[in-house]
Amino acid sequence: MPTKYLFIIYPEISCMIKFNRQFDPGEIKLLIFDLDGTLIDSRLDLVHSVNAMLRHVGRPELPGDVIASYVGDGAPVLVRRALGDPKDEKFLKEALDYFLAYYRAHKLEHTHLYDGIKESLASIHNSNGIRRKMAILSNKPVHPSRAIVEALGLSRFFIHVYGGNSFPTKKPDPEGARSLLKEVKARPQDALIVGDSSVDVLTGRNAGMWTCGVTYGFAPHTLCEAPPDVVVDEPKELRKLFG
Repeated sequence: MPTKYLFIIYPEISCMIKFNRQFDPGEIKLLIFDLDGTLIDSRLDLVHSVNAMLRHVGRPELPGDVIASYVGDGAPVLVRRALGDPKDEKFLKEALDYFLAYYRAHKLEHTHLYDGIKESLASIHNSNGIRRKMAILSNKPVHPSRAIVEALGLSRFFIHVYGGNSFPTKKPDPEGARSLLKEVKARPQDALIVGDSSVDVLTGRNAGMWTCGVTYGFAPHTLCEAPPDVVVDEPKELRKLFG
């Protein structure tokens, strides 16, 4: 199916939403959001935490762009990548433990919502008379995920906040997404996952859901590897898509 573009013109806003596979947003009853790079800009706190871990183990620091490119598959993979995939599992575990402890203490020093996220979530939650359910499924550990969501005032929007250790498997395995579908008694064709990377798109595909990619996050380049059904460039476009 050829790519379709939806242009929405407002007096002060001109935005473009690109459909790679057409669906009716009005039929979506459940939205599952990624956290880092989708709802929150946590880049600087993650970069500082990884570099603190590297200093602790006597390794040179890494550029922020490099560290950001490692985010998305969970803390163990992030630390493993930053260390160059070491074979010493004991060393890796010690480094991971240090990273997690440091990040827990510093996770909210610079982390903030992307502009327009809170307004979009409020609009999506109850637009055109449709009461939609929303949840977060992140590969970040669940406790810092929930603490960040609470601290940034997002808890009221979500029925669940699940992290990378909430289930035996992480995204792109569909276990977490399927569990949410079951909990809210929604069909896959009535649900959509929103994220900034191919990991989220593949999760949605594996669960039989629709997918939405955001290009303002950490890993928009990976969306070329697994094109989502719809692409938005700014948080406010999420509101327009479901408005």
